[in-house]
Amino acid sequence: MNLMKAVRRSVSSLLIFFVLLTSWGNVQAQSADVQFFAETGHYVKGEFLKFYKNAKDPKLVYGYPITEQIKSKDGRTVQYFQRARFELGKDLLGNAKIQLTSLGQATYKPDAQLKLENSAGCQLFITGQRVCYAFLDFFKANGGTSQFGSPISPFEFHDKVIVQYFERARFEWRADRPEDQRVVITDLGRIYFDLLSEDTAQLKPVAPQDATINPVLSIKVRAFVEKSVTLSKGQQTVSVIVQSQTLQPVKDANGRIVIHWPDGKADEYFFVTNSAGVGTATFSFSNQKQGELVPIDVVVVYQGLSGSTTTSFRIWF
Repeated sequence: MNLMKAVRRSVSSLLIFFVLLTSWGNVQAQSADVQFFAETGHYVKGEFLKFYKNAKDPKLVYGYPITEQIKSKDGRTVQYFQRARFELGKDLLGNAKIQLTSLGQATYKPDAQLKLENSAGCQLFITGQRVCYAFLDFFKANGGTSQFGSPISPFEFHDKVIVQYFERARFEWRADRPEDQRVVITDLGRIYFDLLSEDTAQLKPVAPQDATINPVLSIKVRAFVEKSVTLSKGQQTVSVIVQSQTLQPVKDANGRIVIHWPDGKADEYFFVTNSAGVGTATFSFSNQKQGELVPIDVVVVYQGLSGSTTTSFRIWF
């Protein structure tokens, strides 16, 4: 009898073990099929994520997601990224297939052309356009025609920047950047989002299902005074708002406010943000010179991150 009970317990334990193992495997499979991007506060899932990861350097060529998977104004199931738009379709066998919207073609408007004096170092494409120099090096290094499509414009000046359009992208030449980072892909995803007049509510970050995958990567700091003009004697309150990169409130950030008085003196006040990401400092003053501006510096630190801003008020009479 005891032997039978022991066997039953062993069988039950094995069954529980296999159930847990199977469940764990399913959870792992699901988590591998979903990724939350804290930089912009959006998920990429399923076939969209597979397509994203298939690129050699997805953050470079696509950027971060700026929406969830949505139904676009043009009727397609899509997801917008900073530099691209993914479209969900089907292949000849009826299987799900992701393709890139031709954002270059959709947004291209000819502008002042930059004529090349020498075509050495260039490559001619079937569209009749050449890709040259650093643009050509970048093009070849990051996927070529399979990634960007063929060039559809020559070098042109757009807003005083040298650019070249491809079927699915636009390259920019940024002379102010380090030498190995001077070719930049334009954020055509957001430009096309606005061009189609998509619902801007889709840009709002979503709440992550697991709070541990929503780290604060950077902080944004804004400051306001209660009264923009005051008497030469009175009281003033400075309010500071601290938000994460996805505009979520940052609690327990430490801040320092420095008031620079017209007579050269400075006062310091400290605060800690509340659950709404807000910190305040209230102070009194007297005998201030009329007509003078009082600048205020604000510095905030949070978990090794820092941010700063300024505000001011004027002593009127």
